[in-house]
Amino acid sequence: MKVDLHCHSSVSDGVLAPAAVAAYARKGGVDVWALTDHDEIGGIKAARAAAGRLGMRFVAGVEISVTWANETVHIVGLQVDEDNRALTDGLAATRNGRQDRAREIAAQLDQAGIPGAYEGALRFVGNPDLMSRTHFARYLVERGVCGSPSEVFRKYLTEGKPGYVPHRWATLAQAVGWIRGAGGIAVIAHPGRYPFSVTAEGALFDEFRQLGGTAIEVVTGSHTPDQYAIYAEQARRYGFLASRGTDFHAPGEARVEFAELPALPAGLTPVWHDWF
Repeated sequence: MKVDLHCHSSVSDGVLAPAAVAAYARKGGVDVWALTDHDEIGGIKAARAAAGRLGMRFVAGVEISVTWANETVHIVGLQVDEDNRALTDGLAATRNGRQDRAREIAAQLDQAGIPGAYEGALRFVGNPDLMSRTHFARYLVERGVCGSPSEVFRKYLTEGKPGYVPHRWATLAQAVGWIRGAGGIAVIAHPGRYPFSVTAEGALFDEFRQLGGTAIEVVTGSHTPDQYAIYAEQARRYGFLASRGTDFHAPGEARVEFAELPALPAGLTPVWHDWF
């Protein structure tokens, strides 16, 4: 059984509509699939319907942006009730401020000699309330400023570079609370991406576990193969369930496609172990 529990659609910062992501996942052999758009659950109903037509089991999900130790951390919620009022209100509050942040990013890029970035990025999202750095990255690639989104992030959108504007997101306690209150399971997304020391990462894992978080992503398109083993060991050490997902945003944009994502390492308990 091939499981993918981390994917994005055009409802947040992906390029395909939810139904098209479902079809692409199924083509890649996925049997159990979750849509986990950033701070947004508006695509879940369409995704669920498409998955049903394609014969996939569907998991309702979301990826919540959190500020922890002055860094942005992402917490995935799986098996959530998308109609839960506390969750929907919390996500709406988290989305507030994205448009102002986007205009600040555009102003910095304009000073760096790249005009029109706000309007350019807007074409890739449609809704200013959902604009993210990924949409700016796509625009800069389209303009030929950089050859890939990853190059844009290295040169323009990370701390110390033009276009980096920090944002205060939800707290870790709020995100885990919303997910659990909506009947879901909280998962730390791609822990290997965060610039934490060993001590800080341990503090994150400890606090997350104390708040009721139960899983971390081990195999993800945002990890290198070496990190699969590192976070498999961390899952064992902290007693976390293990999750898996491509972190899909667009065909050809991810480090690994649906069909190529490896299985979880042996000896781990999958987050989906008691779902079916």
